[in-house]
Formats: sequence, structure tokens, C-alpha cells
Amino acid sequence: MQYPPVEVKVWGDFALFTRPEQKIERVSYEVPTPSAARGILEAIFWHRPMQWRIREIVVLKPIRHFSILRNEVKSRMSERSDGLSITDDRSQRHTLGLRDVSYIIRADIWLPPGAVDRDGIPVTVEKYRAQFRRRVSQGKSFHRPYFGCREFAANFAVPDGTETPIMLTDHLGRMLLDIAFGSKENKPEFFEAQLKDGVLRVPQDFYERENHV
Repeated sequence: MQYPPVEVKVWGDFALFTRPEQKIERVSYEVPTPSAARGILEAIFWHRPMQWRIREIVVLKPIRHFSILRNEVKSRMSERSDGLSITDDRSQRHTLGLRDVSYIIRADIWLPPGAVDRDGIPVTVEKYRAQFRRRVSQGKSFHRPYFGCREFAANFAVPDGTETPIMLTDHLGRMLLDIAFGSKENKPEFFEAQLKDGVLRVPQDFYERENHV
């Protein structure tokens, strides 16, 4: 059975959806990537074995940037190490992010045939759709959603129906769609992103591939 996508409105002061081609400096895409949108939805609601499939991302506010310098560490601390000297390992990096952002995320819930929950009880798409809508209306989440970086918190609510996408059509270039998880390796998948009248539409053929489901 085909269902209309579920919707959630998300907004915040800052966002950073880093382009992977930028090796050192952090430069954001103009809109959230589908994988970033999935992360926001999973923060609100997710249960094994369900899968979020992003359909559309609607941009509600003009694209505006901010520029800052941030202190970051160059190394990752290991459990076997004696610690990490932040002073010696510190590196100052430039960040070009987004400010005053607002979006509507539209997505589908997918379940494999015969799906059951952790107690072995059969579950349905209808059940999970209802649970997601209830959690959004109550402002509940497993952890605070964020826009690309944890310090850029995201607010969320049910759309009120008055939201209007910005009238912008633009080619955004090669964008990360998501990660295809395989038995031997995980492979990043990209697509040519196009913002049309303020709406980013995600190609759905990625989700139908055998190695993803």
C-alpha cells in the first residue's frame, strides 16, 4: 500500500552540511543532504528494522551563510593512548555554514516483509507512521536533532500548512545521498542535486537497490 510521505518542519540558527570534496576547510551544501535529513528523523523516531527513505526537502527560508574560525584537534584519541594534548594538537579551520535555516522534510517509512519488533511482535508501516507523528506533535526525541554538527541544534514541529518554499531553482552539484551498506564494504552514493522552486527531490532508485535494503 502506498502512503503519502510523513512531514516534519525543522529549523534552527545555524547549520553545516559539509561538502566531502573540501578536505580541510568546512564548506556547507546550500541545503541538507538526504543523509543529514535521515539523521534528524532517526533522532526523533527509529526502530529496527524500519528504514527512513527521504523523498523531498523543502527550503523555507533564503539561503544565508556565515563564516567563522574554529579550533579543532587533528587526531582522534584512542583507548590505548595516554590522552590527547589539545594545545599541541590544535588546528584552526575555517567554516562556511548556513544561518537562520528552516526546512520541511518529507519521507517514507520502509519495512521488510514480515517485519517484527524486538519482542517478535509483527509491526506495520501504519503503526510507525502514527508513532512518528505523535512524537513530533509532543516534541519528543531520542536525542536532540542537529544540523550537521551537534552544536547546531535543530527544533522540530508539525507543519502548520502555511509554509511556502523559496522560489529558487539552482544546480547544487554532486551531493551525498547516503551510504550503501554492503557485506564487504560501505559505499557512499552521490547524485546530481537540483533545487527546483525551493524543493530538493531525492532519486528513489537508490533505495530500491538490493545492497541497500
